[in-house]
Amino acid sequence: MRVTTWNVNSVKQRLPRLLPWLDERQPDVLCLQETKLTDDAFDALLGAELSQRGYEVATHGEAQWNGVAILSRVGLDDIVRGIPNGPGFPHPEARAVSATCGGVRVHSVYVPNGRTPDSDHYHYKLAWLTALRDMVAAGPDAAIVCGDVNIAPADADVFDPSAFLGSTHVTPLERAALAELQAIGLHDVVRDRWPDKRVFTYWDYRAGMFHKDLGMRIDLILASGPVASRVRAAWVDRHARKGTGPSDHAPVIVDLDEAPDGDIGPVVPPPSAPAKRGR
Repeated sequence: MRVTTWNVNSVKQRLPRLLPWLDERQPDVLCLQETKLTDDAFDALLGAELSQRGYEVATHGEAQWNGVAILSRVGLDDIVRGIPNGPGFPHPEARAVSATCGGVRVHSVYVPNGRTPDSDHYHYKLAWLTALRDMVAAGPDAAIVCGDVNIAPADADVFDPSAFLGSTHVTPLERAALAELQAIGLHDVVRDRWPDKRVFTYWDYRAGMFHKDLGMRIDLILASGPVASRVRAAWVDRHARKGTGPSDHAPVIVDLDEAPDGDIGPVVPPPSAPAKRGR
């Protein structure tokens, strides 16, 4: 089973790239974030195309902002939209959807950004992560959390730690909240498989950041023990960030039980001339 996650930064804008990517990579499960469409608009735009490709779809969207989805061709059962009793800002936002796909409980999540440290939105982010942890901890044992967590787990997951001083995504409280989520038994499967490699999933559109490989790793796939033990490949599809009209995020791909492309490395293709760490 190939499980993937991708913050597309607007499904409507990414449509010319999304459908060819589905045909190329053939994911069994795709978790999307920042769809930026209502559920009805998502279905009108993509419903027929996805059905032709054998995908069932669970969406939880809103106009212009946020929005998550799960596409599955290995079953889609017990759909839950949002986080029960989760916090809002001030009202619940479309940031989580979960379903059972191929015997695994799949969570597609778009964690709040946090904006600035110690702001109301920052504390909302921490509360949201706690609610997510409680939801995932409630079971089942075979589970996987996929999405844009808006946190770089460690300094190795940003191109230069000093460039982010005073910013969100790297603060101790955010990293502690992510660690508490993982402490319920979730494995960061990309980092576990490639502990010493330079791996990013997001590059700002500005200043040639992508071409210089000045990025962050904030899109994660966190798997429970029974799922993590099945991982045969885990990698970032950097190719999807290239070319015309890309998202600022690249897809993350994890193969369970079998690896159709082989164990091909942490980033495919690797950057041609990555910049060294430092400003």
